[in-house]
Amino acid sequence: MITIYGSPKSSSGRCFWTLEEIGVEYSVKPVDFKIKEHKSDAFLKINPNGKVPALTDGDFTIWESMAINMYLCEKYKPELLGNTPEQRGHTYQWSIWAVGDLQTPLIENFIQLVFVPEAHRDQNKIDKNLEKLPALFETLDQSLSTSKYLAGNEFTLADLNTASVVLVSEYIKYDLSKYKHLTSWFASIKDRSSFQKYQQLCD
Repeated sequence: MITIYGSPKSSSGRCFWTLEEIGVEYSVKPVDFKIKEHKSDAFLKINPNGKVPALTDGDFTIWESMAINMYLCEKYKPELLGNTPEQRGHTYQWSIWAVGDLQTPLIENFIQLVFVPEAHRDQNKIDKNLEKLPALFETLDQSLSTSKYLAGNEFTLADLNTASVVLVSEYIKYDLSKYKHLTSWFASIKDRSSFQKYQQLCD
């Protein structure tokens, strides 16, 4: 039995989305950060970093959201990784880019704009992160001008992982409308039943 540790509203969200996409049964174990459950001996045996998400599948344990997603697809729905070495290469490429390049400025501004009281926000940090976003979104938009999805004309984990990061732009009210290929792609991703089920989990 698969158990996912964390909340769909946290950084575990993309893993919940992947679980819905591959269509396997799973149980959820919330981790209460208010009582420091993530630092408990029991949880540290599952993830010694004291972070979510983490996942167990029988006797197997894995943490880090991108690694979890790749494992789940490899085991339960390998076509989501791509059907050729080239497609799989692009799945890894975009997944690493999304979390390594795009996620940082989006999350830093999410923290500033959502969690930090307005009087204490670091406007200089906000502005510097905003300056980084156009080039990143342009890279994504240009790639999507030549294919329906990021690894070709079929939906793959590249799209799910990248869209899970792009989604943060909505939370900080960042306007993506000038990126027509990106916005068309993002709309099609959000039409998927797996995304809608994931969003219901967040309600």
